[in-house]
Amino acid sequence: MGLIEGLKKEFSFIHGNYLILVISWILMDFAMELPGTYYPRYVEELGGTPAIVGIIGFASLIALAAVQFPGGYLADKYGRRWLISTMTFGVAISYLFYAIAPSWHTILIGAVFASFCLIYQPALLAMTADSLPSERRGMGFSIIMLITRVATTPGPVVAGLLYASCGLLNGMRIGYFIVVGLFLTAATLRSRLKETIQDPGQIQFKDFLGSYPTALKEGTGVWQAVPRSMFWLFLAGITGTFAFDMAMPYFLFYGVYDLHIGEGWWWVLMTFLWVTMIAFALPCGKFVDKIGRVVPMLLSSILVIPAIWLFLYGNLYALFLALSLFGLTQILSMSAYSSLQADLVPREQRGKVIGFTNFTSYILMALGQLTGGILYERISHQLPFLLLLVFLIPQFALTLFLVREAKKREL
Repeated sequence: MGLIEGLKKEFSFIHGNYLILVISWILMDFAMELPGTYYPRYVEELGGTPAIVGIIGFASLIALAAVQFPGGYLADKYGRRWLISTMTFGVAISYLFYAIAPSWHTILIGAVFASFCLIYQPALLAMTADSLPSERRGMGFSIIMLITRVATTPGPVVAGLLYASCGLLNGMRIGYFIVVGLFLTAATLRSRLKETIQDPGQIQFKDFLGSYPTALKEGTGVWQAVPRSMFWLFLAGITGTFAFDMAMPYFLFYGVYDLHIGEGWWWVLMTFLWVTMIAFALPCGKFVDKIGRVVPMLLSSILVIPAIWLFLYGNLYALFLALSLFGLTQILSMSAYSSLQADLVPREQRGKVIGFTNFTSYILMALGQLTGGILYERISHQLPFLLLLVFLIPQFALTLFLVREAKKREL
């Protein structure tokens, strides 16, 4: 009974909005990883190239960046719930473009449409932070990764079965129709969320269209209202963002064409990655809550070095170890960064800070994917991965010398 009571106390914060968000993430993350396993090859099958994968990512991320300022402004002024519940339906519809695509151009249209609908991202992240007690943030964000990774784990398995039974093209089309169905289910569930902003305004359509100038002004001015350490945290975060997006879209290409890992192994490797993230999630969350946020972020940067080295110069067995290290770095960095951001930023400013951060991150992600695709295709297959390590140096230095724990954690 003591153990049961202890577990109930440890996880007592899992209820209400947080529980709804977790369940919806389970559905959506499983859906995304199903076709995501072979997405670069799907683009290639529809007439694309590694550079085209980068171009689609670039266009999608530019569109996503464009809606972050109004997304953050609207989330803080008019509330989180209506943005999240309404726009999730739009994202669901966007994946029909992927499912019926006759060429990679249709995927480009679907990707841009989905990005515009993701105007709800600042509201979603703000509502998550609103719904977690300060002393459980490390655990809360780690549980999100744990539970979504549990849902994600079968995705590559199902992708592998569809690939084996239906072939790449038809298997991917079936996968994207499954995505549409699961996203519609998640959107319906999110309509039950409760608002976390006191007395949100009633938005009119004209307010939605005319919000950009005000959103831009308040979004850029928000740094005067938050601790200086949040700005340094932001700079460290976007440096790593650019570096990772220069390399991440090309892991599959490098593994298949340079390391000669059979495509049939790729779903096994992706499943292993999700399993290791499941195993690391709760211990990393406790570590972040117990020791603080800065040390885990520093540790995550260091662990990327052997992970990249094993990936570039290893074999199939080395890839399993490399991916387990990548899983650990993702859990540590995401849990620590999100927790420290929530600690430092007052509730009424969270949407705007997240909007500004997302805007800059997506611009750099777009440039990173475009740069990585060109470097991979025109210069060297290894260069995007080696440059990732170079960019981690300033990220590590910013975190070590300028980022500080919150003196008093915000609600």
